[in-house]
Amino acid sequence: MDTRIQFRVDEETKRLAQLMAESQGRTLSDACRELTEGLAEEQRKSMNHNAWLSEQINAAFDKFDNDQANFIAHDDAKTLMEARKQRVRNRDKA
Repeated sequence: MDTRIQFRVDEETKRLAQLMAESQGRTLSDACRELTEGLAEEQRKSMNHNAWLSEQINAAFDKFDNDQANFIAHDDAKTLMEARKQRVRNRDKA
C-alpha cells in the first residue's frame, strides 16, 4: 500500500527543485520518492548491521560465560594482525 508524504517548502525552493529535477528528466515527486527510498534502504542496512553486531557481541559473551573465550595478549594480537595484513598485501600483489 502506498502512502502520501507531505511537507512544506517555500515557493522559490520548490521552483528551483522542480527545475533541477526536470533537467534530469524526472519530476520533483520522482526525486522525493528516490530520496525517501534511499533513506529507507540506508536505515535497513543500519538495522541489519546493528542486529548482526548484537549477535556477535552476545556470542562473545556466551563464550566468556561458558569458559570458551580465548584471550590474546596485546603484543601477540598486534603481531598476528600484522602478519595477516602482510598476507593480504602479498595476495593483492600476486
